[in-house]
Amino acid sequence: MELRTDLALEMRQMHPDCGGVTCDERTENGVRITTLTVETREAVQKLGRSPGTYVTAELPPLTDHAFLPSQSYETISEQLIRLLPKEGTVLVAGLGNLSVTPDALGPKAASMIPATRHIMRELERSTGESGLRSCAVIAPGVLGQTGVEAAELIAAVCRSIKPSAVIAIDALASRSVRHLGCTVQISDTGIHPGSGVGNCRPSISEKELGVPVIALGVPTVVDASTLAHDLTGGSAHSVDPEGRKMIVTPSEIDLLIDRAARLVALAVNHALHPSIDPEELLAL
Repeated sequence: MELRTDLALEMRQMHPDCGGVTCDERTENGVRITTLTVETREAVQKLGRSPGTYVTAELPPLTDHAFLPSQSYETISEQLIRLLPKEGTVLVAGLGNLSVTPDALGPKAASMIPATRHIMRELERSTGESGLRSCAVIAPGVLGQTGVEAAELIAAVCRSIKPSAVIAIDALASRSVRHLGCTVQISDTGIHPGSGVGNCRPSISEKELGVPVIALGVPTVVDASTLAHDLTGGSAHSVDPEGRKMIVTPSEIDLLIDRAARLVALAVNHALHPSIDPEELLAL
């Protein structure tokens, strides 16, 4: 049975004896950080993950806490900074469908990340800060809306503005309900949109774009077969054939998406413009 998940941490938990993976676990500011580095071909094949670094931050449930302490987004931001190049324009791509709530994380987060590339001097004058970084922001939508793959649109923008890196924000799928809405994954391996729910689109990665791609996401859904296995230990065959096509999401998904998008936007804003209060950047 295939247990679908976008989280490298969960794949590692399913294969604890897999070699070729280094793991570092620590707690920073109340946030549990697990860093996995997939190194060998054996690990790539067994975990189904590209070689690279996967950082998982485990937080209190976002739906239970209206205001997480600033250390939460700062801790996530620090992990992001470690993977970003020090200089150059950063292209932020909010992936997903704004009209489908569980898939709206990327576009909602992108709407709270100010684009500075075209107005750097004006922003520096109005804010009195000189530590701004050039940033471009797009929400490319999905194939069903535009007729164009998100990967194709991002590639076209990269050819035009030549960023030093891409940050791709997307909703993820988990195999465990305990990771929904309280986990953030950051990786330097790019992203395969839709892979966690069996709708894999063309990948967005350094190989395709020619620049580093940092993937940033929060799990918002689990498919029915995986959920049945997680809750009962049964197989996919215990789920009605029609039910196996279903995607399950928490009842408070609207609240989860709003708070997750805000958390992600604060972390990205802080990583790109560390000298400016990220809360103030949300108002720009």
